[in-house]
Amino acid sequence: MTVLGSPIFSNLLYLLLVVGLWLAALAIVSPGTGALEVLAFFALAGAGLGTLVLPPNGWAVIVLVLGAVFLVLSLKMKQVEIWLGLSVVAFCLGSVFLFRLEEGGPAVHPLLAIVVSLMTLGYFWLAIRKAILAYQLGPIINPALVMNQIGEVRTAIDPTGSVYVAGELWTARADAPIEAGAYVRVRDRDGLILTVEPVEPSEDEFFGEGG
Repeated sequence: MTVLGSPIFSNLLYLLLVVGLWLAALAIVSPGTGALEVLAFFALAGAGLGTLVLPPNGWAVIVLVLGAVFLVLSLKMKQVEIWLGLSVVAFCLGSVFLFRLEEGGPAVHPLLAIVVSLMTLGYFWLAIRKAILAYQLGPIINPALVMNQIGEVRTAIDPTGSVYVAGELWTARADAPIEAGAYVRVRDRDGLILTVEPVEPSEDEFFGEGG
């Protein structure tokens, strides 16, 4: 038996797929700097390449797509728990049965599938659900009030990152890289994305507003 045909390989592909789904889900409900999207892409692409070695179940692919649809609906609908629950079930079933052995059986070890599915359930309920509720709540403050405010860079901006302004974390971009911990002034706003610029040393009296 070759390495590619061994149970270890199929189980690793399964884990890679699940990690990709976790990252993609978080990127959908809590978009930010783009790092999550990139990581999710490579994880899912790696798992997708596994279908060249292990034959996929077509119905499992459809179930995974339905899981993504349910996840998007959970952002738009009031019944968050219902749509998110359907999404989790679809992701768990689709990921477990996506890869199959040549003789037709699932390629994932049952114990691993149970443990990872329970972890996925907990992750979606605790992290993804919380992010969805925060998304539906929207900004607590009027976005227009952040104009000309001083904030602190929490994630390095190159060209996008995150800044803490007026008590909330925002996605921000700048004309030049700005390291984490620096202070910036909000120069413009495009929806929920801020355009910022470094503050001059003479403006250090404002530095206390970073939170």
